Parts: sequence; structure tokens; C-alpha cells
Amino acid sequence: MFATSYLPLLVCVLLPLSDAGRQMPKLSDKKRCADSDCSNPILIARALQDYYPGDCRFIPIRQGQLIYVYAMLMGRGNLFWAGSVQDSYYGQQEARIGHFPSSVVEETHALMPATTEVVATKWDFYCY
Repeated sequence: MFATSYLPLLVCVLLPLSDAGRQMPKLSDKKRCADSDCSNPILIARALQDYYPGDCRFIPIRQGQLIYVYAMLMGRGNLFWAGSVQDSYYGQQEARIGHFPSSVVEETHALMPATTEVVATKWDFYCY
């Protein structure tokens, strides 16, 4: 009885802590990609260390994982890249694309030059 009476209060307190389903602040207004829709990877990088994200715009990375980099943020956000971790963890699911600090990876294979400047939209930083 005691635990169930506090359940609605607990839910009301924890729900605002979730980032899912809301717009997060933009990390940058522009990004550099290989093409206008940022659908082709620029390079492959290997994680130098583990990275645990602070919010849902970012992806977790484990040391040694390969990351396909699709965009490099520009301006204030130039320390961040957008990419997808390739790992058996995802199984049959499509890997999630998210941001991570460029300082936690090393470039291993250049694939395409990042010569196309693209405007970042609110959907680039939306939490699903």
C-alpha cells in the first residue's frame, strides 16, 4: 500500500528528467558533410577511449569501436562529429546516429572529402 501510493508522485518527478521526444539546444548552425543530405560517410574512426554521453544528442562509445563519421559540426560545435557506432550490440537493428567529441576518436580511413557545407536543422539535435 505504501509503495503504490507514492508511485504517481515518483512518475511526476522522473518524467521531466527524460530527454526523449523533445528538442535539445543546437550544438552548431552548420556542418560539413560529403554530400547535401549527409548520407555518405566521410571517414572511419576508432574510439581511443570510452565515452558516456551527457544527454540524448550523443551516442555512447566504447574504446576500440569503429565509428562511421557522417558530419563534422562547424563554428561553436567544431569539437563534435556526428556518426554511427558499428557494433554487434545493435544486432539486426539499424545503428543510431548521434554526436560525440572528436577528441575521443582517431581517424583510420578517409572515405570522402567533407566539402559540402550544410545548415543544421532542429532535427539534427532532436531526442527520440
